[in-house]
Amino acid sequence: MSHAAVAFVDGRSQGRRSSWRWKLCNDGSGAAAGVVARLVIVFLPDSLASCSVTVNGLACRNPAIDEANDFSFSGLHIPGNTSNPVGSKVTPVTVSQLPGLSTLSISMARIDFAPWGINPPHTHPRASEILTVIEGSLKVGFVTSNPENRLVSKVLEKGDVFVFPEGLVHFQQNVGYKSAVAVVALSSENPGVIAISNAVFGANPKIPSDILAKAFQLDRNVVGQLQWKF
Repeated sequence: MSHAAVAFVDGRSQGRRSSWRWKLCNDGSGAAAGVVARLVIVFLPDSLASCSVTVNGLACRNPAIDEANDFSFSGLHIPGNTSNPVGSKVTPVTVSQLPGLSTLSISMARIDFAPWGINPPHTHPRASEILTVIEGSLKVGFVTSNPENRLVSKVLEKGDVFVFPEGLVHFQQNVGYKSAVAVVALSSENPGVIAISNAVFGANPKIPSDILAKAFQLDRNVVGQLQWKF
């Protein structure tokens, strides 16, 4: 696992104005080797100082052009439209909606649930998630990695908090007859999301049906029906 933060510091070398870029890397190479943290300082000459640097796939922002609106988001108080097959709506506040989050390793979202609505099993490849129930009751859970694949789950009430570790498949379900609302925080400005059903059965181009039939021990006609839905 690797986390990176990038910043820009002006410096001078041999009388010429240049840019320094530093990156703090946290590299984990398993229990045997432990965790090693190192600070890497890279000097770039003027000819390279304008090159684009990306963090989590997005370019770092130039602070000289930032405005107040880049650090502000409005509308999180507005309920999301849950009139869809799964009965939920996620309103994200990531770096895509709030540019000022760039390199800050934090984001959030509001999740609205219709009665018995679900936020289907999914993962965040670049972030852990902490959820707080604002209204209603939610059944939440995540599945540990192979080979155990153990389900860790419980029902949360208003004010309860639950954590989903980075990269693990997890879900939420409204277990009440009234609407429910949750707010989540994530440990990346660009956490990413992979919905399991969409990724497996809605891939474009499609994953060959014989592969999915063998993987899920299903008839190929059933696989075809599932692919048609997604």
